[in-house]
Amino acid sequence: MALTQDQRNRIGEVVKEILLRRIENFPEIGAEIRNAPFHSAFLECFSDRLGTLHIETPYLVAIASWLHGLNTSLGTGFENISHILSGGYKRKFTDAYHLTVKRGQASHVEEIVRDLKAGTHTPNLARENELVLNFDATDSEIDSLPFTVDTYIERGNEIIAIELKSVRPNSGEGRGEKQKILYGKAALKLQNPNKNVRFLVGFPFDPTSSTPVGYDKTRFFDYLIEFKKFFAQDEVLIASEFWDFLSGSENTMEEILDVIVETVAQVRS
Repeated sequence: MALTQDQRNRIGEVVKEILLRRIENFPEIGAEIRNAPFHSAFLECFSDRLGTLHIETPYLVAIASWLHGLNTSLGTGFENISHILSGGYKRKFTDAYHLTVKRGQASHVEEIVRDLKAGTHTPNLARENELVLNFDATDSEIDSLPFTVDTYIERGNEIIAIELKSVRPNSGEGRGEKQKILYGKAALKLQNPNKNVRFLVGFPFDPTSSTPVGYDKTRFFDYLIEFKKFFAQDEVLIASEFWDFLSGSENTMEEILDVIVETVAQVRS
């Protein structure tokens, strides 16, 4: 089933908001942007590559800063679109509303992360779920690590939590993300013992793909630094797979891109 007109309209509003904000901040060519002596000194090493672009260093720095802001806006935009498609929302389990886990669950989480880091075990979603989602009701409870769910979906007897990643994770980030997600699964299961709990990582697109909506998980995992050391492929959604999962229909990513093209044309006209 294709996206509804209401979903397309709401996605268009998200896109329009990003466009208008970034249009206002786009640096003017030839403007006195800022002094950038350290950038200029370092970029001198790449003068043979940058020279053909004919871009002054201050303007290059300004464009880089603008792109960083666009990436941040897109990250928020991806979250908002995921909520529109799934009916989910962002939910924080921190501060006053933190959750607890059983001591046995916490012990298993630390054991799993330790073994993955050491290479004693490779990521195995079924094995890890067996360890952290089952618990002794008589066991004592301790505070879980605080965590935020970018897209929290609760329907029927199922809870789906999604950690959304719009940029390439840094080296070493995989361990901390895995630990947080394991604690999140354990805490949500303890809070909702009669519900099936899933915690996934979503990537809006595959930068290694030659097509806009294509993806190759094996190649993508090799592109991510140390990520495959901590995550199994079946706990990661990427590109069209991710967007189709959220909407429950096929070709969702293509439709989102169409909405973006339409909205850009409206803004430019």
